[in-house]
Amino acid sequence: MEKMKKIEIFDVLNYTLFALFTLACIFPFYYLFINTISNNDLSSRGFVMFYPRGFHLSNYTEVFKIPGLATATLVSVGRTLIGTVLTVAASGFLGYLFTKNGMWGRRFWYRFLIVTMYFNAGLIPWFLTMRNLGLTNNFLVYVVPGIVSPFFIILVKTFVESTPIALQESAQIDGAGYFTIFYKIIMPLITPILATIAIFSAVGQWNSFQDTLFLVTNQKLFTLQFILYRYMNEATSLATLMKSTQGALNINLANTQTATSIRTTVSMIVVIPILLVYPFFQRFFVKGIMIGAVKG
Repeated sequence: MEKMKKIEIFDVLNYTLFALFTLACIFPFYYLFINTISNNDLSSRGFVMFYPRGFHLSNYTEVFKIPGLATATLVSVGRTLIGTVLTVAASGFLGYLFTKNGMWGRRFWYRFLIVTMYFNAGLIPWFLTMRNLGLTNNFLVYVVPGIVSPFFIILVKTFVESTPIALQESAQIDGAGYFTIFYKIIMPLITPILATIAIFSAVGQWNSFQDTLFLVTNQKLFTLQFILYRYMNEATSLATLMKSTQGALNINLANTQTATSIRTTVSMIVVIPILLVYPFFQRFFVKGIMIGAVKG
């Protein structure tokens, strides 16, 4: 009986700890959301903490009026989809090839790949390389540089090494080549790690704006994150301008845009798509990270 009580106490403490941890993870998003739909004046003064006050949705309608937002959204969606597919395909196949002894210069290329994870030439050489490759003001700048990712390739290689080698050998006996083995045997087995890579790559592509900042001046190629980033940096000046005109125009303080309302609304718009997609890949994410991590 005493042992059962100890187990019950442990379970209660365990569930309580994880419940508090979950709340700590969720609360920042909840805090952002309630500030986007609350009285902007109260929100800017820090009076909105645990529940919304003065409900309205004008913050979202104002943000969606940003010029070029629709085109930028299409660019971001396009780079995320195309970039993720190519990164997953390249990481999957290269990770598989690095497990094959028959690959030409396998050890050299694998070590060369690992070295790139620890050494970076810097911003200026990177910019010059992108410019010499003709990737400035080019949509391909969002896709090509991220196709080969050393970290993703290592994840796939480790995962492939944990699969039964007999399946590949039997296919080779039947005359199957590398492409056939990868497509029909390996790819179905490594779906969890590919889904994990897809999450990492999609989040990185969706949130990226620095490549646009340094390499793109054509407004038709601006990404959603870059426009919102620029809009967020201008939040204080925009809010000041609106406040300076509120006396003459008698604007309602509750709906007047402030620096806080602009920043919280922009942050929610950027985060919501990832929050909606992530739950569908969570089970693959956990399995993909764990399998292959422990040998033996």
